[in-house]
Amino acid sequence: MLDVAVVIVSWNVRDYLDKCLRSVNSEIARSGLAAKVWVVDNASTDGTVEILADLFPHVELIVNEHNPGFGAANNQGMRAAAAFEPRYYFLLNPDTVVQPGALTHLVNCLEERPRAAMAGARLVYGSGRFQHSAFFFPGISQLLFDLFPLPARLYESRLNGRYSRSQYRPAGEPFVIDHPLGATMMLRAEVFQATQGFDEAFHMYCEEVDWCWRIHKANWQIYAVPAAEIVHYGGESTKQAEVRSLVNLWRSRAMLYQRHHNRLKYLLGAYLVKIGMTRKAKQSSDPVLKQAYQEIIEIWQSSYDR
Repeated sequence: MLDVAVVIVSWNVRDYLDKCLRSVNSEIARSGLAAKVWVVDNASTDGTVEILADLFPHVELIVNEHNPGFGAANNQGMRAAAAFEPRYYFLLNPDTVVQPGALTHLVNCLEERPRAAMAGARLVYGSGRFQHSAFFFPGISQLLFDLFPLPARLYESRLNGRYSRSQYRPAGEPFVIDHPLGATMMLRAEVFQATQGFDEAFHMYCEEVDWCWRIHKANWQIYAVPAAEIVHYGGESTKQAEVRSLVNLWRSRAMLYQRHHNRLKYLLGAYLVKIGMTRKAKQSSDPVLKQAYQEIIEIWQSSYDR
């Protein structure tokens, strides 16, 4: 039996994964927790598999011949780890560095709160700059911020799904949230079993939001843990295909809104997407981006028509 099964899904971020695994190994040794690491590689072509075999032979490696998506690969890792009967799964992006004490703080949060299903860390960028790591569930107001220019002072507000920065003070207590950023999630093994994990229809983006929405509907709570600090560089995989990533993001958002909002709210959202993306297309001189904006409009319209 394990205390924690660490699952890391990787795609062409070899050097970041190296740093991540070194920090995880150090933190496991420091914490005294019984833990084991699984890496699920989604068909990387940058030598990831080779470096793992050479430098981290203790890591359980799952090599996919194609990229099934972030959620599917995490489910794959958790199913493989289930044979070791972990109490908790720790899902971690490869572009992270776990800081001292983070693992223990996350476990303690769940240990002390019987109805807590999941806990997320306080994230900072590589420079040490603050990074929002917890959010309210998205609605119409968040679409407005993504699609149209709004007063800068409002971007940090609840209207844009943000929790107050004051709540993230390192000495602060864990606080209840709607969902964490998917870069770091510690969860009870029983929650994975009860909810079946990520919905694999989400190839990339919004999968953690959908899962957390389902967890809340099952009457569990989710927390942010300010004392648990993790460096998150952010977006290292998506930088490799930025335009396609943009389309995938809005495809996943359409699916998310369709599943968790009523038809009227989705219709309003689709209307705003059409106006906003048409505006962006007119302002862009890049034909590839123009095509992407048009594709996003069509995705939201077709999702509504189904």
